[in-house]
Amino acid sequence: MRTIGNAVLTVVCGMALMLMTLPEISVAAEPGGMGGMQHGATGDHAGMKMEGQGGMPAKSGGMGMDMGERIFTGKAGPWTVEARLIDMKAQMEKSGMSAATTAKFAGKRHLMLFVTDPATGKAAAGVSGKVVVTGPDKASSSKVTLVVMGEHIGADVGMPTPGKYTFNAEIESGAKKGSATFTYTSK
Repeated sequence: MRTIGNAVLTVVCGMALMLMTLPEISVAAEPGGMGGMQHGATGDHAGMKMEGQGGMPAKSGGMGMDMGERIFTGKAGPWTVEARLIDMKAQMEKSGMSAATTAKFAGKRHLMLFVTDPATGKAAAGVSGKVVVTGPDKASSSKVTLVVMGEHIGADVGMPTPGKYTFNAEIESGAKKGSATFTYTSK
């Protein structure tokens, strides 16, 4: 029975993430949507500004999906990186999932890293990576592989207890490598 529940969880997460990457539901055309984020015909990130109006998280068009909370902007090797976290339980609640289904997402976040070439402002090609997440107790950590998901690389990470989490990201593409360390305090 647990295997079926895990399969359902995997399918739901996958579907939610696929919807977030579809260009036709992008809010680039919405007034007040993702103020400053520009999508070209190829869906590239120019400047990687993804905030909505007034510093609020950017919303995705009509599907109730948001781009999460920006937790880091900076350099990783030759690239500019923006990291965002989406609270998966909150996303499932917004999408109208049952309480039983949303409870399975408690303490889970989706980490997204938007990696761009600073010279062109376009998404870096062929990027992959790993991230080590260390919890508030400093004794527990987990290492996850970042998977290409549309315009970002990302992974679901467990953040079950409130406190400060540290993310150590290692990114590579061909012979280029970079790293970034950032923190997030979960409430």
